[in-house]
Amino acid sequence: MPITRLNHAVLYVRDVARSVAFYTEVMGFRPVAMTPEGSSGAAFLQAPASTNDHDIGLFQIGPDAGPSLAGRSTVGLYHLAWEVDTLAELERLAAVLSAHGALVGASDHGTTKSLYGKDPDGLEFEVAWIVPADLLDDQAMGARRRIGPLDLEQEKQRYGAETQGGIGISRPAPVAG
Repeated sequence: MPITRLNHAVLYVRDVARSVAFYTEVMGFRPVAMTPEGSSGAAFLQAPASTNDHDIGLFQIGPDAGPSLAGRSTVGLYHLAWEVDTLAELERLAAVLSAHGALVGASDHGTTKSLYGKDPDGLEFEVAWIVPADLLDDQAMGARRRIGPLDLEQEKQRYGAETQGGIGISRPAPVAG
């Protein structure tokens, strides 16, 4: 049975209200009514364009919880990556993340243009725009073998600010009809 996509992720957080505020105000997620009755330490959120019943589950473990040591001294998840439709949306999110002190990096992977952020608990995530299949060329494919700094202005000039990303890669190409 092949896996087709990630349906949701569950994150343990110190303060669920603080995390809900971050993911709704900064990332544009919206709360969904799935929290079990009598539970104030959990929340479920849906990404803006998602059709999943939820994309993130947040479970509060309290203010004394230590930071994640994954990748430093323990095994664990490094980050989640979410995809945006356009470079204009990636640029908008760069500004929002920066304004909230949550932007920690930006990289050009050739075939993907990525921002890196951290939530209030220091959990890292990636937001990426993926070069559509019909625009992949030797330059983009060759750059895939290295990670360089992201120049959003240059990428918007090259691909267009409103070009739909991921077509033919992470999203099906439209059927000619």
